[in-house]
Amino acid sequence: MAARSKARKRALDLLFEAEVRGEPVIALMEERTALGPDGGPPVPEYAAELVRGVQAHRERIDELLASHSVGWTLDRMPAVDRNVLRIGAYELLWADGVPDGVAISEAVELARDLSTDASPSFVNGLLARLLGLKPELTL
Repeated sequence: MAARSKARKRALDLLFEAEVRGEPVIALMEERTALGPDGGPPVPEYAAELVRGVQAHRERIDELLASHSVGWTLDRMPAVDRNVLRIGAYELLWADGVPDGVAISEAVELARDLSTDASPSFVNGLLARLLGLKPELTL
């Protein structure tokens, strides 16, 4: 697995854990980083960048996901899908240097590996919808 793919998985782990535990994700990430290698998996710099980016744009990301998801509210989405979509939307709309196709395919792959059978097509469809709207979105 490529380094950035591993970093995306680690960012997803942190976002998911923080949501489930009801903790601020930045504090959780800093705690995990401070623990060092014996306290759990390392937090690669790109994972930290993703977590910080998702958190910085969380309100707008959630608004976009909720308004462009057909038949699903954010609360009804599986927590894994919701956080995969947050990472994908962040990379698609705000991350410099990540090609649009890579942002979508990496999110789909995470959904395929970690969520339901229907999740990859759902993630692909919603992120593709955001990509189509990207030129007119105000970020």
